[in-house]
Amino acid sequence: MITTVTLNPSVDRRYFVNDFATGKVTRVSEFEATAGGKGLNVTRVVHLLGSPILATGLLGGKSGEFIEESLTLSGIDHQFLRINGETRTCIAILSQTEQTEILEPGPSAADEDVQRFLSLYDTVLDRSSIIVGSGSLMKGMPLTLYRNLIERAREKGIPFLLDTSGQSLVEAISAGPSFIKPNLEELEAISGMPLKSDEDIVSSVDKVTQSQVETVMVSLGGDGALVIHKGEAFRIRIPKVSVKNPVGSGDSTVAGFAVGTLKGYSIQDRMRFAIACGTANAMEDATGFVNKKTVVDLMGKIIVGSM
Repeated sequence: MITTVTLNPSVDRRYFVNDFATGKVTRVSEFEATAGGKGLNVTRVVHLLGSPILATGLLGGKSGEFIEESLTLSGIDHQFLRINGETRTCIAILSQTEQTEILEPGPSAADEDVQRFLSLYDTVLDRSSIIVGSGSLMKGMPLTLYRNLIERAREKGIPFLLDTSGQSLVEAISAGPSFIKPNLEELEAISGMPLKSDEDIVSSVDKVTQSQVETVMVSLGGDGALVIHKGEAFRIRIPKVSVKNPVGSGDSTVAGFAVGTLKGYSIQDRMRFAIACGTANAMEDATGFVNKKTVVDLMGKIIVGSM
């Protein structure tokens, strides 16, 4: 079973308007609210792909109740720690030409909350074949928390796939996650250097990870991705598609890689499957959603070449 860890989940609200501008009253043509946060996007896609999934993390208040109810209605197994405070809300305002986002910081986790979650996590590990940790840390959490989670998984021989950024990613790399997925800007930020070529990216990955991460996927948006697996570099190229909503494509990519790992795919097929899931998400209106038929069709069009 794949277990997702979402340490700072949210209720994602999307407002669709004909024309948005600040300083005036705006009427919404339609809206939707979903269980959000990067880890819960991964959760939905794994579920849509038909693989067993468990969602865990920390939730608080009425927003936390909404997330649990949403997962239950979708038939997704979950086991969250309840804390004081209110799970955050993230708002996206979509007009005809652009998207405006308003992101709340979320509640603060006390030291006691972190320790209680670690106890819950230890029990969840006994049910898990793969762990996926995604997104930012909640306020009050130590920057070493992902590192701690990875170390506990490694002690039980469980692969840990990580998708985060900044200092929490730097701290986590030393614990040896099985997989990380920085985009180009995130890799530049932690390496402290501009990356102008594929060779620059490979060199930066080697410098940043010191060979402590089995697979590093550097997402390049419409230009595909570059993957370094056990020291071998691969360049992935994707077909041109009609993009409707790219939000959640990175999370869908991680979900695809997790499912491919669970199914025992070769590294080349894992890469194809992951990128096909990310591309399929971009072709849909919904965030964190893929059509399985589209994924299968895209896999045959994705080119994986050695560098």
